[in-house]
Amino acid sequence: MPVNVTAIHSRDNAFVKDLRRLAQDSTAYRKQGRVWLEGDHLCSAALERGQRPTVAVFSESFWPLAQMQYAPAAIKTIVMADALFADISALESPARMGFILDLPAPQPLRGDAATVVLDRVQDAGNVGSILRSASAFGFRQVAAIKGSAALWSPKVLRAGMGAHFGLTLIEGLEPSDLDALQVPLLVTHVHEGDWLHRAALPWPCAWVLGHEGQGVSPVLEAKAAQRIRIAQPGGEESLNVAAAAAICLHASGTAR
Repeated sequence: MPVNVTAIHSRDNAFVKDLRRLAQDSTAYRKQGRVWLEGDHLCSAALERGQRPTVAVFSESFWPLAQMQYAPAAIKTIVMADALFADISALESPARMGFILDLPAPQPLRGDAATVVLDRVQDAGNVGSILRSASAFGFRQVAAIKGSAALWSPKVLRAGMGAHFGLTLIEGLEPSDLDALQVPLLVTHVHEGDWLHRAALPWPCAWVLGHEGQGVSPVLEAKAAQRIRIAQPGGEESLNVAAAAAICLHASGTAR
């Protein structure tokens, strides 16, 4: 084993304890200032976006296969016993590797940027899916109102599948913070507003996507320049927020 590789076998190791918190606690990244990416797909996506991990962690059985492809990418490399890696993982089927990255420095809200606003969207899978749609359709800034799922939590990272690394993510905002946006706010609505397929959509703009059960808050709805609803010929009452986001962001991104 190369001299720059550290082997760990003890559950009581301080690094192991911190990593377990990162992997299993959705907000631990805020205290530690770093994030945990688990699995070769997510790690590869980070490398493709120019990210460099501070630490690469491999299971002992995977290490012989990983050396050439992944080990040179990290500043430090840790190899763990398979049982220890599995104990750390929050996945039902633990991956064989992961990266630790420094949490990006906080960024101010850019007033002129095409933006997705998360208004208390709480499901991690929904949030990760919305981040993927934002990245795919040219929205480079995501602003999360307090009460939204933690953007850099392991579950959101997995659902985002690498989209995080092409976006500026700002969380913990109050509705009043959106006053800094200079682009028009568009809100989704179930029963009122312009039909999406007929609407003249501004670009750049900021789409506000609301809580899974309550929708967009009245405070943010009052700030909107436009209400938009999605035609549903099949007769469903409403769409999942991630599905609605994909439809709306695609319409904006391809109409500019």
